[in-house]
Amino acid sequence: MLALTRKKGESLVLNNDIEVTVLEIRGDQVKLGVKAPRQVPVYRKEVYLQIQKENEAAASVANLEALKKLL
Repeated sequence: MLALTRKKGESLVLNNDIEVTVLEIRGDQVKLGVKAPRQVPVYRKEVYLQIQKENEAAASVANLEALKKLL
């Protein structure tokens, strides 16, 4: 993992087309702004993990239905 130090108003650039800017620092919270192309999904990690979990559950149900049809 790369650890960077940034101050309010400073940014970092990922892959030439994604910019992450520190918008605000308040106590132990940091507000970030993300500029990315529309086709690049941006999620908070807890939301991303929930989506992955739901996708896995849906895939297993779909596979179960497909197996039932074979029998």
